[in-house]
Amino acid sequence: MIVNVLLPLILAFIMFSLGLGLKGEDFVRVARFPRAFGIGILNQLVLIPAFALAIIMLFQPEPEMAVGIMILSFCPGGVTSNVLTRLAGGNTPLSISLTAVVSLVSIVTVPLLVSLSVNHFMGVDGPEVDVTKLGLQMFLLTAVPVGFGMLLTRVSPRLVDKIAKAVSRIALGLFVFIIFAAIVKNRVVFFGNLPTLGPALILLNAALLAVGLLTARLAKLETADASTISIESGIQNGTLAIAVGALIAASKTETLPPTTVPAAVYGITMYLVSVPFVIWRRRISSRQIDSQPASS
Repeated sequence: MIVNVLLPLILAFIMFSLGLGLKGEDFVRVARFPRAFGIGILNQLVLIPAFALAIIMLFQPEPEMAVGIMILSFCPGGVTSNVLTRLAGGNTPLSISLTAVVSLVSIVTVPLLVSLSVNHFMGVDGPEVDVTKLGLQMFLLTAVPVGFGMLLTRVSPRLVDKIAKAVSRIALGLFVFIIFAAIVKNRVVFFGNLPTLGPALILLNAALLAVGLLTARLAKLETADASTISIESGIQNGTLAIAVGALIAASKTETLPPTTVPAAVYGITMYLVSVPFVIWRRRISSRQIDSQPASS
C-alpha cells in the first residue's frame, strides 16, 4: 500500500508543489548565471556522489545502506533547498533554476547510477534494476507533476497565489509522514544502523555544504550565489531518494525497504546541519546589505 500507492502519490504531490510558481524561463534563466550554474551542475553530478562514496568507504555501512546513501547523493535538490536558499539570503532564482534543470537531468542520470551502485555494493544479492522502467517511473512521478504545476501557474496565476502556501505546507507534512513511515517500517534496521548512519550523514551534509561554498569561492561568486551553490550542493531531495529506494525493491517487498533508511535518517539530520548554516549565511547577507551606502 505504501510503496505502490501512497509513496508515488506523495512524491507526485511534492513535485507538483515544486512546479507551482515555476515558469519556462526558469529553465533558461541559467544563462544569466553561467558560472554559478556550471559550478552547481559540476557539484551535483560529480562532487556529491564522489563525497558520498568517500563517506561509505570511511564508515563501511551495510550494502543496502550504502546503496541508499548513493541514491540520496544522486538526487537533485528540491523545494527544501529553494526555501533554505531564500531564508539564507541566497539567489533564489538561481536555486529554482538549478533545481528545475537538475531534476530533469536526474530522470536519465539517477536510474543509470543507481543500477551501477546496486551492482557494485550488493552484487548478486541486489535487486535487478530496470533502468528504462525506473527512468519512466521517475518521469511520471517528477516531470509530469512539475509540468502540471507549471501549467496551472501559467493558466491560473491568481489561483496559484491563493493555494501555493497551503500546498507547500501540505507537501511538508507529507514529507514528514513518509520519513516517519520509512523509519517505523524499518525500525529494527533504523536503530541498528543509526550509530553509523547518523554520523555518516551529518558529516556528508556538512562536507557538501562546505565544498559547495569552497567551489563557489574559487569561482569568485558573490555571497548570495555562493550561499545558493552551497545549499544546492548540501541539500538533496529526500522524498525522491526514498521513492527510488522503494522502487528498485518493489518487486521484493510491499513495505518500504532498508534502502530507504538513509534518506529517512537524512530527512532528520539535514536540519541539524543546515539550520545553523542558513542562520550564519543570513547574518553575512544582512551585514553586507547594512554596509552598503544608502542611495541618494
